[in-house]
Amino acid sequence: MNNGLKVKRQSKESKLVSKMVWGLIICIIAYIVYVSFIKKDPALILNDVSKDVFLVKTETVQKRDLRHKLITSGSIKALEEAIIYPRINGKLQKNILKEGDSVKKDQTISLIDRDEVGAKYEPVVVPSTLSGVVAKIYRDPGENVTTQTPIALVVNQSILRIKVDVPERYVGEIYKGQVANLTVDAYPDKKFEAKLDIISPVVDSLSRSVAVEFKATNTKNLLKSGMFTRVDISLKEVKNVLSVSKKSVFEDEDGKYYVLVPSEDSKVAVRKDIEVKFKNNNYWQIAGLREGSKILQFVYGIKDGSKIEIQK
Repeated sequence: MNNGLKVKRQSKESKLVSKMVWGLIICIIAYIVYVSFIKKDPALILNDVSKDVFLVKTETVQKRDLRHKLITSGSIKALEEAIIYPRINGKLQKNILKEGDSVKKDQTISLIDRDEVGAKYEPVVVPSTLSGVVAKIYRDPGENVTTQTPIALVVNQSILRIKVDVPERYVGEIYKGQVANLTVDAYPDKKFEAKLDIISPVVDSLSRSVAVEFKATNTKNLLKSGMFTRVDISLKEVKNVLSVSKKSVFEDEDGKYYVLVPSEDSKVAVRKDIEVKFKNNNYWQIAGLREGSKILQFVYGIKDGSKIEIQK
């Protein structure tokens, strides 16, 4: 009985010693943390935290041919189009020509029987008012027609016109004879040339744009009246000029342009003021840098004095 009590007492003493040891270990760890971090000078702690370093890439200042263009859209129409009407009331006797046929001015397209009871007349011709192609026949033989009934549509597609609206801010860069390239879905790999022929003398007060009209010679008859087309207008072009990507150019609060260049040790971004002379959608002509020099590509948040690491 005494032996059992003695074993229990020893077990309790062992657990108590174990708890004291673990308590001492925890106190030692807490003291180390206090001495190492909490008691340390806050300024020294901040110095131990590394500053932000921007990972950047560079681009080379080089000479390019730059072109400023305006891309808009419009519909193609034949230069000459005419809807043909009969000159009398009656019944359509016969269509002499069909859609797609060539036609000359005054050539007969259809014949009309006069609608008069008890009288017999020779058929009256419906002539074309211009030379071109019969684009559409509107009526079938046997239908009653009046002088207000369209019989056919004739188009001359040798010359085409394209009307587009040019935003007001580009008015000073357009002129008669200006070249534009046309592209259509039917021939995505082909470009067709058109020249500016008409410029409206007024600006639309609602759209703030100017209506202009281009003309294109349809030598191979590939373009059709009614087609939708994209119009690529060459506004201005400069050749062999120093340029950089527009994304790498910064503008300050005073409206001055600058780029960032790497310092001599390539560790810091340094501001370099430049002059911008010509802009297009991708590259800007600049002055103030040498051909072949390196500038930093845009990274969000980077500025003069930022620490950098150049990526290879």
